[in-house]
Amino acid sequence: MTIREHLGKLKSIKIAYIGDGNNVARSLAFACAKLGMKIVIASPKGYELDKKSIDLTNQLAAGTTVQMNNPHDAVKGADVIYTDTWVSMGQENEKQKRIADFQGFTIDAKLLSLAPKAKIMHCLPAYRGYEISDEAMESQNSIVFDEAENRLHFQRALLKKLLS
Repeated sequence: MTIREHLGKLKSIKIAYIGDGNNVARSLAFACAKLGMKIVIASPKGYELDKKSIDLTNQLAAGTTVQMNNPHDAVKGADVIYTDTWVSMGQENEKQKRIADFQGFTIDAKLLSLAPKAKIMHCLPAYRGYEISDEAMESQNSIVFDEAENRLHFQRALLKKLLS
């Protein structure tokens, strides 16, 4: 919803997802396959999206999902740069290891310089200074807070549907 709101379309949009190949990356990959978008997921070695999900999304729409380990290559030509927390609930005991393993995967000015027109998204909560810098979060290209607002509207509509 937020991507369409800001870019006017979904078809042929390229999302560069930088971070853990987790539930957010998986959901985005399947959404891209169904909506005619492409996604490049850049994760450190050992944190990639599972092969089964990549294969399934590419069966739905060939070439939809690409996995790599270089965030700089992933963002080139991206319309949207998306990230998520490096330490999700239940992973708190892995925090220090994850912080070390994810070095170089921060959405910051250096990374954004490779895709200067890309919109920036984060599903929140954000840990500034880790997966995203203050500068990126507050930049003109950030649509993080629009995304959060749209999530509220979607959740309200879903609740109404489920309760009716």
